[in-house]
Amino acid sequence: MTLLRDEHLAAAFDHAARSYDTLVAANPGYHAHLRRSARRLGLPRGGEGLRVLDLGCGTGASTAALAEVLPSADITAVDASAGMLERAAGKTWPPNVTFTHAPAERLAEAGVSGPFDAVFAAYLFRNVTDPDAVLRTVRDLLAPGGRLAVHEYTLGGRRTDRAVWTLVCRGVVQPAATLLGDGDLYRHLWRSVVEFDTADRFADRLRENGFDSVRRLPLPGWQTGITHTFTGRRPATTETAR
Repeated sequence: MTLLRDEHLAAAFDHAARSYDTLVAANPGYHAHLRRSARRLGLPRGGEGLRVLDLGCGTGASTAALAEVLPSADITAVDASAGMLERAAGKTWPPNVTFTHAPAERLAEAGVSGPFDAVFAAYLFRNVTDPDAVLRTVRDLLAPGGRLAVHEYTLGGRRTDRAVWTLVCRGVVQPAATLLGDGDLYRHLWRSVVEFDTADRFADRLRENGFDSVRRLPLPGWQTGITHTFTGRRPATTETAR
């Protein structure tokens, strides 16, 4: 099986939107981990006066985490899947949260422009064709000194990490998703993780694309060694990216 890409992946997410919240709710710690990663942005409590971009918002779980941690920030939530975005926008939100349909690779075409004080991206970078290009776009959207937090499945590099990930996917997630008609998407999910960067490699990728103060932070529970928060900062100077 090859990875789903571009319009095929967006269509698979469109189809899965109706059951996505149900499946992720079965993942222990899913929403708490997103809130933890949002706090790791290190922004002032409440976020008053700040602009935050939620890149790859899906059905709004990451948006909800940001809205809880930064209730006074202006939050722009973006996703490439019209189905996911429709489900997210259909929930109840405060007026400082807005939604825009756009792929991460074509934000400018959808009118998404900076500067943002922070960008939050959950479960996004495995699913874009060119993660380096998206990281450079994110860097350019940030104000000097602006912060990035990436919440992502990135294996720690131990054989055990891959084994646990495979066991959970093949033993729990894929059978449930197949019953719901979304087996292809969740087979893609498994493969996209095992073929993506290790945690150390992704941290290096942030540095290579012009971020400093990069940190790789583990998440607790069964996802230790599987899911990490990566934080970084656009340099406060106008020095160009390497």
